[in-house]
Amino acid sequence: MEHQEQPHKRRVRYKGTHPRTYKEKYKELQPEKYADTIEKVIRKGSTPAGMHISICVQEILNFLQIQPGQTGLDATLGYGGHSSKMLEQLQNQGHLYALDVDPIEMKKTKERLAGMGFGPEILTIKHLNFADVDQLLPESGKFHFALADLGVSSMQIDNPERGFTYKYEGPLDLRLNPEKGISAAERLRHISQPELEGMLIENADEPYAKEISTTILSEMRKGQGITTTTQLQKAVEKALIRVPAQERKEAVKKSCARTFQALRIDVNSEFEVLEAFLEKLPQVMEKGGRIAILTFHSGEDRLVKKSFQKFYREGIYSDIAKEVIRPSAEECSRNSRARSTKMRWAIRA
Repeated sequence: MEHQEQPHKRRVRYKGTHPRTYKEKYKELQPEKYADTIEKVIRKGSTPAGMHISICVQEILNFLQIQPGQTGLDATLGYGGHSSKMLEQLQNQGHLYALDVDPIEMKKTKERLAGMGFGPEILTIKHLNFADVDQLLPESGKFHFALADLGVSSMQIDNPERGFTYKYEGPLDLRLNPEKGISAAERLRHISQPELEGMLIENADEPYAKEISTTILSEMRKGQGITTTTQLQKAVEKALIRVPAQERKEAVKKSCARTFQALRIDVNSEFEVLEAFLEKLPQVMEKGGRIAILTFHSGEDRLVKKSFQKFYREGIYSDIAKEVIRPSAEECSRNSRARSTKMRWAIRA
């Protein structure tokens, strides 16, 4: 039998400093192999694809005052950046419990942290929504410190298959746990104009909520379902057609970001979940236990502020942040995703 020659395959090339698609960024997606590329991307003020740069790390550690032997909670594991720094403070004594609702990223982070030497003897990772934090108590006991970073991780935003951003073509999904609930595309299929308008105002303070909701519903009525990120972006663009030409590009960009945010909050019930978590926090904290929460938009920040104030008035928290703590100007220039961050803290009485 004649030997058939395999057709020659060209090696994939890393296309310059700005690879266009997610898969082309293979160097960024393998940080262990291409450390110099990662460093260059970070120096430029960008977040490497598939990675997440933790925000306010020093401010969090300064406040939490973690001591070896303590038990702590990272309510939002994500890429594991905050967890790894908290684990370092424990110096192999004590325990950290970390929660995440995203089964895809959770598995990768568990492997990454194990590779750094943080195994089950010091770290327990649970696939659990932080709204159910009280379910941990029989196993963990009460916590000396707790952190919740309410931002969506860059790994989720950057992966077009997750549908979190208008910048890449992908299915309009937006679920943190793609195995549960309905996608954003499905949600839009069964929504009324007033409900969508209200969602855009409540979840994202969208100034063009009426125009955007009306346009989306009119596009859907034409039988043009909005099932991809690009289709939603085009609908927003169409809704803002009356914005003066010189302002339109920037207005569309901001309204797209807010529309995606509003839908993401809705499909993941983020406000309801946060309220449940804030309500249960005092019962899972030791006396003198310290809590730090990072928020990324006004809706979240209002909920955290009100909850902290309420429990402070009731004497359940002995002290709370009077002002928000913000990342330094230097951190914001290094990581543009830090700009909207606010940190609030509370201490259990």
